[in-house]
Amino acid sequence: MSDKQKKRRSLLSVALFLVAVAVFLVGLVFVIRQLAFPKAYESIVQEYSSYYEIDENFIFAVINTESGFDENAVSDVGASGLMQIMEDAFLWTKKHLDAVHTDISYEDIMSPEYNVEYGCCMLSYYYEKYDSYELSAAAYHAGTNQVDKWIAEGVISIDDFDCDDIPSDATSHYVKKVMRAYKAYEYLY
Repeated sequence: MSDKQKKRRSLLSVALFLVAVAVFLVGLVFVIRQLAFPKAYESIVQEYSSYYEIDENFIFAVINTESGFDENAVSDVGASGLMQIMEDAFLWTKKHLDAVHTDISYEDIMSPEYNVEYGCCMLSYYYEKYDSYELSAAAYHAGTNQVDKWIAEGVISIDDFDCDDIPSDATSHYVKKVMRAYKAYEYLY
């Protein structure tokens, strides 16, 4: 075999190796997308995130963090469904915000459609209020009264927000987890 043939074979081997690596990486991204960051209930999320003008990847990040896409999830404190909505948050949203379906009761919130609708409605309101996905996540976890108090006391800043400034470890951890998932959704999709 000539040197020219050896060189061609070597280049071919390298090219085949690179193709195999590329195929592996594409497959790995697909597996990560499907297992760690799925887009279950995609049509519902797209419908209500569009209606309430909130980034669908942020909604997927919240659902992933809250329930791991388990529509039957109920927390120890009584939060229910995909987006883990509490009864008082449901009632407040139903009364004060522009939810499409206002003829439902809290028992209906286990329905993925109603759960995602009310979650999108709340998060859209928080985003409009704070103009920040981090603060929206903090409000979703701790409540707007608590976030407003932290802002008024100068504990956190709207203009120079840092998750580490949140005085509640649980809320700080929650916001970081949602934002990591949000960044992953943006990157993967």
